Amino acid sequence: MKYNWNWGIFFEISPDGVHTYLGSLMFGMVWTLATALSAWIIALAVGSVIGVLRTAPNPWLARFANGYVELFRNIPLLVQMFLWYFVLPEVVPSSIGTWLKQLPNASFYTTVFCLGLYTAARVAEQLRAGILSLRSGQRMAGLAMGLTLPQTYRYVLLPMAYRIILPPLTSEFLNIIKNSAVALTIGLMELTAAARSMQEFSFQVFEAFTGATIIYIVINIIVVNGMRILEKRLSVPGYISLGKPAAAH
Repeated sequence: MKYNWNWGIFFEISPDGVHTYLGSLMFGMVWTLATALSAWIIALAVGSVIGVLRTAPNPWLARFANGYVELFRNIPLLVQMFLWYFVLPEVVPSSIGTWLKQLPNASFYTTVFCLGLYTAARVAEQLRAGILSLRSGQRMAGLAMGLTLPQTYRYVLLPMAYRIILPPLTSEFLNIIKNSAVALTIGLMELTAAARSMQEFSFQVFEAFTGATIIYIVINIIVVNGMRILEKRLSVPGYISLGKPAAAH
């Protein structure tokens, strides 16, 4: 059976009677970006705290942080999404569960929360590696200057560690954009869900997912090039070049 290509489908009106199919894909892209950016804020904040705790001298804090990382890294993202969306409202007090079920855009908030905590575990592991890659003398120098341990992290260790792990953080940001596609399973009309809806109504499956693929590629190219510029601006001359320690002479 020969497939009938129809690239003009993007400019036809979608079933909502308002947007074209291309407009629906762009609307899905907006939801994808809003989800990814919001989840990234949570991931960076929570991941930074957990990453610092994993290198803390207090063994109980380190064990708690290690447990967090192991928990979220070893449960598949799709399972976590279902737990937050379908199971959580049933196990909390009924008043809270009812509120969660009636929350406007509940799928969006659930996705942001789930993706943020899931990615935080990966960010924490990378930040831990970045801190441990620094010479131990930097921490001791900060303490010797009279800084408290939190101040040493804030002013000495973290600024350098973030510069070192900027390349893997770029990869995690790209991953969080792609992982947002899992949200279609709980009803969020992000980019992949918009493409799927387009192919179901128009039966132009190749055009629908080709359009979504091109949008994903453009977003990723913009993110990669933006982060490369950021790496160059944040690099420390004589120590870090494009996120890597300078070669010893």
